[in-house]
Amino acid sequence: MIIERRDRVAGPSFPLGNRAVRQLWNCAWLLLFRPSPRPLHRWRAGLLRLFGAQLGRQVHVYPSAKVWAPWNLRMGDHAAVADGATLYNISPITIHEFGIVSQGAHLCTGSHDYNNPTFQLIAAPIVVQRHAWICAEAFLSPGVTVPEGAVVAPRAVVTKSLPYAWTVYGGVPARPIGQRRRQA
Repeated sequence: MIIERRDRVAGPSFPLGNRAVRQLWNCAWLLLFRPSPRPLHRWRAGLLRLFGAQLGRQVHVYPSAKVWAPWNLRMGDHAAVADGATLYNISPITIHEFGIVSQGAHLCTGSHDYNNPTFQLIAAPIVVQRHAWICAEAFLSPGVTVPEGAVVAPRAVVTKSLPYAWTVYGGVPARPIGQRRRQA
């Protein structure tokens, strides 16, 4: 889906069809998703599904959450994305059952190849496993997997997949800072 660039400053990174559908989604987000009352989770889930999101039951995506490409979003049952979260999902983002993305968190699946003379856009998926919690204003880089039950502390920066389940990670870059009790 990403166009191979031949010039660092000219030309789009995505084909025309992709850009057109994203503009249609942006209009739907602005006019129908964003102004919807907070309790209307089913309404917002329906809009996301209309644009290709694969969502489980009882998914909660709050009105000011920004989803770049709904067709690259997968959420399991009872997963949630809070107000102000950004899902920059040029590559798929998967949030498994009971996964939580808190206020202002930023999940970013895209970056640039800084060694490429054209500064080529690159992408890799992000996976948030079951019962994992991405706390307020945390940042996840492309290609990161957050294991089951892990907690990414507020404002932590995760640049590589985290190794241990049911562990609390914090800091820049994120490192283990505590343990979490296993949930059923």
